[in-house]
Amino acid sequence: MSNQKRDVVIIGGGHNGLVTAFYLAKAGLKPLVLERAAQVGGAAITDEFHPGFRCSTLAHAAGPIRPDVARDMQLAKHGLKWITPEAAVTALSPDGRALALYQDRQRASQEIAKFSEKDAKKYPEFEASLGKMSKVIGEALATTPPNIDHPSKADLWGMLKTGRSIRKLGKKDMYRLLRWGPMAVADLAAEYFETELLRAVVAARGIFGTFLGPWSAGSALVLLIRAAGDAHPAGSAQFAAGGLGAVTKAMAAAAQGAGAEIRTGAEVIEIAVKDGVATGVVLSTGEEILAKAVISNADPKRTLLKLTDPLHLSPDFVQKLQHYRGNGTVAKVNLALSGLPAFTALKNGLAEALKGRIQIGHEIDYIERAFDESKYGNFSRAPYLEVTIPSLSDPSLAPEGKHVMSIYMQYAPYKLKGDWEQQRKALGQTVVQTLAQYAPNLPEMILTHQIITPHDLEEKYGLTGGQIFHGELALDQFFTMRPLLDWARYRTPIQNLYLCGSGTHPGAGLTGGSGANAAREIGKELRG
Repeated sequence: MSNQKRDVVIIGGGHNGLVTAFYLAKAGLKPLVLERAAQVGGAAITDEFHPGFRCSTLAHAAGPIRPDVARDMQLAKHGLKWITPEAAVTALSPDGRALALYQDRQRASQEIAKFSEKDAKKYPEFEASLGKMSKVIGEALATTPPNIDHPSKADLWGMLKTGRSIRKLGKKDMYRLLRWGPMAVADLAAEYFETELLRAVVAARGIFGTFLGPWSAGSALVLLIRAAGDAHPAGSAQFAAGGLGAVTKAMAAAAQGAGAEIRTGAEVIEIAVKDGVATGVVLSTGEEILAKAVISNADPKRTLLKLTDPLHLSPDFVQKLQHYRGNGTVAKVNLALSGLPAFTALKNGLAEALKGRIQIGHEIDYIERAFDESKYGNFSRAPYLEVTIPSLSDPSLAPEGKHVMSIYMQYAPYKLKGDWEQQRKALGQTVVQTLAQYAPNLPEMILTHQIITPHDLEEKYGLTGGQIFHGELALDQFFTMRPLLDWARYRTPIQNLYLCGSGTHPGAGLTGGSGANAAREIGKELRG
């Protein structure tokens, strides 16, 4: 047993845990971060998966990080360098065409005009509306969800500010905001555009990482949540030099500089609770660390149903949490390549488009059919893929003349018919065969591959159900209902036990929003 009682123990050194530690340390507390892996980062890590080849193992693009978090933590001063390619995303079509959507609006419109003059004119309008709404949504994501039954003065003031922001949108965009959220993202894309490649790019933001298809109601909400971080219709294409592990390395340095302590190789196996109050944690070594407060960066189910004895919770709460949806649909394949693959659609001066994200999913119905297979326990044989070749912009990731390729594959259901270990090779083959339709020489360039299944995401990386967002992003699991109604304010039914991970509001991926919000609310209680 540790002799010293800590102010705060934070379980998990993922990005939200590090952000929480930083802000609490700045507030005068002395947080101790416990990370079970050999390095901090959680889902934002960089590993060498083949001699000389390094890659962002899981997440490969930033959320992006919320500007105030990046500014407060001074991540640039801690060595973080961002890479922002000119092309945000390039969507490839089986007929040999490519649509490159550049960060520059005018250039993107010029590329769209090659497919449709009408869409080229509508694109700036869509981006402008999305930009206005993203500011309002971003403000809401940065606030603490109100107490619905007994709102405080701060809650009422926050709701009033949000209401005013919505009214300032103007009648047209205000109605759009209220209407878009419950929509299927396929319907939203079709209202603006006629080009299938463009529709599919817009729709992909609404289904990424979720158990939703583009025709699923509420998938447009996911698009809006993600647009709060980056209003570009094609989404974020912000990469870190050295891979995303460089982001969490900088965050760890910022947290330590503020006064936090970080221990790696320290696996928490139990949250100690006495008389309904969290008193500390127990490590796999048997060491017990006492603490005035315990904050978990793990997902809600792992925290409250595995690390905590459910006997400390009411049967009603346990039942509701058991029904909190969080079965993942994403697999990851990382390839070490002997050279740069030749993409059929990118031979005519479009090679720079490979530096952003590459989308395989050329039409709405293609993505929907991929989703259909996962409903019945099968991984998609014609999957939606999001691909990056980070070594094009960051040569330090691979030996000279060679490259790494990072591939998100969807849909790969956590609940698979059969065994994931037996299907691992078939999954990798499906991904490579799908990409080979667009880059025929890819298979012969593969030196090795790393295949990460939803089961691996759970077992090795601690993501229950293989869910990368710590729980489905959906209308009934958002804002005041994330993770559960009445428990969206980073507290839990166990006194002095809190949540700070992506299973809390806003839960929108690698932004740091959940950690910053949690630190603000937890700090008030601990200082009060």
